[in-house]
Amino acid sequence: MSGAVHFPGRYAVTEGHLVHRGARLVFEDAGAGPLAVYAHGGFVSRAVEDRMGLFDWRPVLDAGRRLVRYDARAHGGSTGGPSPGDYTYHSLADDLLALLAHLGADRPVDGMGASMGCGTLLHAALRAPERFCRLVLLIPPTAWTTREAYARANRRSADTVEQDGLDAWLAGRREPPPAVVADVPQFPPTPAEHVLPAVLCGLAQSDLPSPAELAGLRLPALILAWVDDPGHPLSTARTLAGALPRAQLHVSATRADIRTWGQRAAEFLTTT
Repeated sequence: MSGAVHFPGRYAVTEGHLVHRGARLVFEDAGAGPLAVYAHGGFVSRAVEDRMGLFDWRPVLDAGRRLVRYDARAHGGSTGGPSPGDYTYHSLADDLLALLAHLGADRPVDGMGASMGCGTLLHAALRAPERFCRLVLLIPPTAWTTREAYARANRRSADTVEQDGLDAWLAGRREPPPAVVADVPQFPPTPAEHVLPAVLCGLAQSDLPSPAELAGLRLPALILAWVDDPGHPLSTARTLAGALPRAQLHVSATRADIRTWGQRAAEFLTTT
């Protein structure tokens, strides 16, 4: 590890990286105590999430957790190649488990993941449930019956980027953000243009584990969802809550309530 920076508050952030399956994956490490690892959503990064101001994880640090956040393969400061298979949830879960090994996690950790990170975390937890203690699943993405429409749109987007370029794709995106997060700034995707089609196609090939598979995952889980978002429909969150044996669901209808998610996560991780 090298370099240390400080952000508002009393926590130093140490930067680190690992090399896994041909990619350099960067992460930041802050706080002290039991380890929690956070995986961000698709197309963003740690830095972009911070600039968006959507989630505040300081309550997790204040609750006595060591928090590691990382940039997914080809996102943010991490590198990645042009193979769609590298960007399926199953492959991204392999990156997450490699990170845990790199960190020397010798006891179960708390896993946190948003959207693509939620899919990553669920696949990792099913593959290696002994590596995890609790799960915080934010804005679960389209899954099962709602996934195919998303996959078709992703494949069309990949074709547009390859044929006409990133700017043409961005210009053609007309879906407004959900009203509940309409005030959150929008940013272009962080994967480089030459790998973005592979990322889009890899996510098109992905789905959450089936409800039958999830029924065997007995880890405590907190599901945090918001309303009126076709990309993260409440149908997914509710099905997850029904399938996971030890899950609780909280749904936010306002931006102010979303701002409580950091504190809700901290309380869940320290009292369950």
